[in-house]
Amino acid sequence: MLKDDSIFIRRQLAISIVCTVLIVYPNIMWMPWNVAALQPGEGTAFWATTVYRCLFFFCLFYLQIDFNLKKFEDAHFFPRLWKNVWFSTVGAAVFLTISFLIPLLNIQSATVGKYLMFQFIVVSLICTFIGYIAYLNEERIIKEKEIECLKLENLQSRYNALANQINPHFFFNSLNGISSLVRRGDEEMTLVYIDRLSDIFRYILRNDTDKLVPLGEEIRFVESFSHVMEVRFSGKLTIEIKIDRKAESATLPVLSLLPLLENVATHNRIDSDHKMVVKIYTDNHWLIVSNSVCPKNTKAVTNGSGLSNLNMRFELLTGKNIKIEKSENNFTVKLPL
Repeated sequence: MLKDDSIFIRRQLAISIVCTVLIVYPNIMWMPWNVAALQPGEGTAFWATTVYRCLFFFCLFYLQIDFNLKKFEDAHFFPRLWKNVWFSTVGAAVFLTISFLIPLLNIQSATVGKYLMFQFIVVSLICTFIGYIAYLNEERIIKEKEIECLKLENLQSRYNALANQINPHFFFNSLNGISSLVRRGDEEMTLVYIDRLSDIFRYILRNDTDKLVPLGEEIRFVESFSHVMEVRFSGKLTIEIKIDRKAESATLPVLSLLPLLENVATHNRIDSDHKMVVKIYTDNHWLIVSNSVCPKNTKAVTNGSGLSNLNMRFELLTGKNIKIEKSENNFTVKLPL
């Protein structure tokens, strides 16, 4: 059964009119000569017959195309053809019955032999082709939708796999921060750290099923995260945020800024002699995260997949890529909004 939104169903009326014109085209072409050859008193019968033929073929096309689109489910061409032949044969019988019952229509046997049966055969072929093409078109649409669904499922699986790599990475780093505060014996700072950390994890869990979030919501998360980072590095890491209010409604993948901020702490020395300032600001349709570069003396312990995962998330969800600009003294990542 074809769906109701099929292009053939929506244009069935127009298709029936075009097919009718094709069928009666020879009669239309010969009309000037037929009119000229009319004897006195034959005009009414001639025009009645012409109008009747056009209306009948239009109704036959409309009904037969409708049956092809909604009732004939044969996947093969020839079974559909035989059904259309039977349909047209019944139509021809009805046509002749009405013609002989109404003398005004004046259907002559010679006309039937030369043109009429040929026209009904052509009706069968045209309706068969229309129905078969409509069937193939519907099958193509269904397969395209199935392929699209499979693509979406594949993208969803890839996205979930990428997103799930973020939370454990941040979780273990957070535990290291708590461990450091506990060793210092600073109970108040430890409590503040844990309190802010709970806000962060609440945001992560609340947005676990979200894909895209407003920039304003992501920035509020970063403001909470900045408190944790400042406690963790004793005020030696500062996050400066300057966001255009008009851009707060723009969206980006959830937790896009977390891996960038974690990378700052992972790859750079942050101490009394090497204070770190991270700048987050908007520029047109970009969110820019920039920080100075001060590499650690020892190689950072990381799998090196943070930026590549972030870029894949942007590509999967927005179709755009992030931009990375690195110089000797500065590291900048631009996120498309």
